[in-house]
Amino acid sequence: EFYALMGRMRFISRWGLMRNTIPENDMEHALQTAMFAHAIAIIGVERYHKVYNPEHIMALALYHDGCEVITGDLPTPVKYRSTEMKNAYKKIEQEAQSELLAMLPEELRTVMTPALYAADLTASEKKLLKAADRLSAVIKCVIEAGSGNGEFASAYDQQMEALHAMECPEAEWFIKTMLPAYTRTLDELTRREE
Repeated sequence: EFYALMGRMRFISRWGLMRNTIPENDMEHALQTAMFAHAIAIIGVERYHKVYNPEHIMALALYHDGCEVITGDLPTPVKYRSTEMKNAYKKIEQEAQSELLAMLPEELRTVMTPALYAADLTASEKKLLKAADRLSAVIKCVIEAGSGNGEFASAYDQQMEALHAMECPEAEWFIKTMLPAYTRTLDELTRREE
């Protein structure tokens, strides 16, 4: 049942407390986060000479919200409202991860355990994964703002502040180098200089 259940990530809506002009689901978010995690891990290796396994980090990013097929996506203001709420939700997430893991055939279970728990990441790799997750949130805010939706202005500021506070040079590189393209139109993105 594991992969059939993972396929239902497409039905888990994100940003549930906010007015969205463009809906986003967990599957879309997971793919985007995985792409960003892969990119900034490569930047870490190539530009900052860090020792990362970009493909492994990318795989973990694909599953980082997988337990939400059981728990749903609890909005951030609710999830982090208090220490008690945060700890209670963390426990619910761990139970959901265990339930998902039990759905896998035995031969996949050992290999998939780190993917579901992000258990074998170093502190710097966990930072990359969180940065990729936040970059996805920033992009959502930029896209909503581009659609004339001011609802996400505060979320953009909060996500950018949190990203800068992480002191993650790979994420800072992405913000400086890649983020500006998200405000361009299709014509601007595909126009080739002659």
